[in-house]
Amino acid sequence: MSIEEFAEFLVTNIAKESDLVKVKKFVTEEGTIIEILVSESDMSRVIGKQGRVANSIKSLIQAKAYNDGIKDIKINIDSF
Repeated sequence: MSIEEFAEFLVTNIAKESDLVKVKKFVTEEGTIIEILVSESDMSRVIGKQGRVANSIKSLIQAKAYNDGIKDIKINIDSF
């Protein structure tokens, strides 16, 4: 399972409108960027109280990236 598929799996199981979740991967000179886009109505579910859910998502994605040998990864969660 790729890092994008893993991120999409995590977020789609949290979001109510799971069909609107989009995950993109960008590789730059500074590292890898994972961009997670969710609907505006799911933003509060994905972030959670005091950002706990978002921090957990980021930690799991960083652990997967470490196992896959991806260094310098950044995760952005945003709405559209």
